[in-house]
Parts: sequence; C-alpha cells; structure tokens
Amino acid sequence: MKKIETIIRKSKFREVKEALHQVGVNFFSYWDVTGLGNEKKGHVYRGVSYSTSDIQRRYLSIVVNNDFEAVTIQAILKSAATGEVGDGKIFVSEINECYRIRTGEKGGETLN
Repeated sequence: MKKIETIIRKSKFREVKEALHQVGVNFFSYWDVTGLGNEKKGHVYRGVSYSTSDIQRRYLSIVVNNDFEAVTIQAILKSAATGEVGDGKIFVSEINECYRIRTGEKGGETLN
C-alpha cells in the first residue's frame, strides 16, 4: 500500500476531487493549510500587492493499494496543474499495514 500526500492550490480542489473519483479513489482526508513557498515576489492586482508565497493550500492524504499508485498520481498531476509557480507537491511513502477498526481485518482489502 502507498500513502500519497499532496499539497495543492485550494482553487483546484474540486477538479482534483473529481479526477480522483473518476479513477476510483473515493476516500481520502484533507485539511486546509498555509505554508511558505520558494517564490519571493508578489503579484499586483488592482494596485494592491499580494504575497504568493503564503497562499492558502489544501493538503490531501490518500492511501491506495499499489496498483492504484500511478493512476492516482496522474490524476492529481493533470487536474492540479496550472503551469504556474506554486501548483504544489506530491509525496509518496510506503504503508506497512492497515486495519479496519470495525471488524479488525487487516491488509489492502480494508481500503475497499
């Protein structure tokens, strides 16, 4: 099993959620987060300067079976991209075990 964590623009959340549902990822957790990025300059909109290094983001935590890793990542990459600095990051790590609390079963079947 893999844990896919991604930080995306809050404005792209709906598109990412729909893309994940289309590839069969129907359960994940998410949080609203704020962070600092690499971009040092701001943008000016209607005469007001805005910092783009601390834009509101959404953090998604997704656990999938190994065979869903590639399609999940591709769905995020395609739906979250704007082509601008600050589109986000994806982190992938290994999950050693998973348990369903209700029944006590363990393993990859608990994700279904």
